This record gives sequence, structure tokens and C-alpha cells, in this order.
Amino acid sequence: MYSTALNRPVLTDTFININKRTIRWGEFLIQSGLALCALISIITTAVIIIILCKEGFSFFQHIAPAEFFFGTRWVPLLEPSSFGVLPLVWGTLLVTFGAALIAIPIGLASAIYLSEYASHKVRSTVKPVLELLAGIPTVVYGYFALTFVTPLLKTIIPGIQVFNAFSGAIVVGIMVLPMIATLSDNALRAVPQTLRQGAYALGATSYETTTQVVLPAGLSGVMASFLLAISRAIGETMAVTLAAGATPNMSLTFLESIQTMTAYIVQISLGDAPAGGLAYQTLFVVAALLFIITLMLNVLSQWILNRYREAYD
Repeated sequence: MYSTALNRPVLTDTFININKRTIRWGEFLIQSGLALCALISIITTAVIIIILCKEGFSFFQHIAPAEFFFGTRWVPLLEPSSFGVLPLVWGTLLVTFGAALIAIPIGLASAIYLSEYASHKVRSTVKPVLELLAGIPTVVYGYFALTFVTPLLKTIIPGIQVFNAFSGAIVVGIMVLPMIATLSDNALRAVPQTLRQGAYALGATSYETTTQVVLPAGLSGVMASFLLAISRAIGETMAVTLAAGATPNMSLTFLESIQTMTAYIVQISLGDAPAGGLAYQTLFVVAALLFIITLMLNVLSQWILNRYREAYD
């Protein structure tokens, strides 16, 4: 209805009822489904943590934490047994370090090329092919290491063992390469074009613009991609199990067989230890240690992303 004095519409209770709410069942079902999925994820994570803590507590009732965390000999399945986890941690870090040396430079260079120099046609072709590497099963990477990478390395380094950390590092580096390239590319492309134009207006070259303007502006996303890729490399299982072997040691060379934490978990899961025994409980304490390491890396990457994020209008 209209007011005759001011000749403008007046909202009354006969025109609209602001207190009336209509239930939209479709939206309600969607919201409920999303909330249920989130709740299932939280419950699953909580159950995993509870199981790891329970079995870990039972393990540490028999083995001193100092022996587990600082021991340098890992022989849980044979007598005399020893439960020093440092050889497994060292093997994991060795493969991860080698993979990072391979994946970070190549991934960052690929991201810079795709975001700053590649044409639209090249980008639309190269990026899907690069991301296709992330869809290959990890066991395929393991057999690729055994049948191609290791024989190739033996022609170059005759003294290398059949199972070695070098092959594991190479295939894991190839695996995490798409993650670094894709996330870094997204971070660099999120930098506003006005920053590039301003750099060019000041006389900067394309190389100077990329290295001194674009890369620092997207550094938080780039660093986060590095840490996420490293956490992915730490948690890799089948590729390092097939390529790196199952010999826990603290060798400084990449040419010998080593064993990672994930490879040991696979070994125990195959039935090498009877359920309920002390050797079987090492499965859970090693898994708990791996969970803590990857969690810390993910939290660190999220902190870096939030701390150094650049906001642009």
C-alpha cells in the first residue's frame, strides 16, 4: 500500500512479514549433509588419535621413551631386539631431503614459467600433463624405480645397491613435483597484474619483475607448497617401500638400502609380527610419530600462509 501524504510505498504487515521464515528443505538437507561429512572427518581423526595413544601408552610401559626416541638400532622382530627409532627417522629424512632437492627447483621453475612466460596455448597443454603425474598410483612409481631408475643409476654408478635411497628420492621427487608446481603457480598468478605493470613502468626487466616483485609477493603460497610437498614426501609409502628397501640404518650415502617409517608400517602390516605383541605395537608408535611430524609440517605451512599472506584490493 502507498502513503497519500508522501506518495511512496510503505511496508506494512499486509505487504511483507519480516518475521515469517520459510523452510527450504533442499538447502536444509545440503547443509545437514555437509555438517555430517565434517563431523565424520572429526570423529575419524579423533578415533585414530585415540587408538595411537592407547597402543603407544602400552608400548611405553615396556620400552623407555629415551630408548625409543634416541636409540640408534632398530631390530624389533629379532632377538636381541632393539627399539631405537632413529634409523627409521633418518631414512625418512634422507629420502625426503633428496626428493626436495629434486622437486623444489624444478617445481618452482615450472610454476614461474607457466605463470609468467608461457602462452595460453602452452599453459593449457603443459599444466594438465604436469598434473597428470599426481594421478599415477604410487605403486607404479615404485615399479618404475625398480625397472627403470635403478638400472639407469647402475650404469652411471656401478656400486649402487638394487634397493637404495637415491631411487626412492627420485621417484618421490617426481611424485610431489605437480603439487609444488600447481600450488606455486596459483600463488604467483594471484599476484595482481598492477604490480607487474608498475615494475615494467619503472624500467625493470621481465626477469627482475619475476624475481623481485612477483615471487616475493607470492612467497607465502610458494613456501606453503614446499612444506605441503615435504609432508607428502614424508608420508609416501609404496614407492619408497619398493625402491629404497627395508634395511634400517643411519648411512650418510644415498647409494645404500634404507627403511623409512612408512615402509616399516607396511612390513608389519603384512604380518611379520603377531598381533598383540610388543613388535606389533611398534606399528602404532611409529605411526603416531609419523602423524606428529606431518601434523607439525601442515600447521607450519598454514602459519606461514597466514603470517605472510599479502592482501590486495
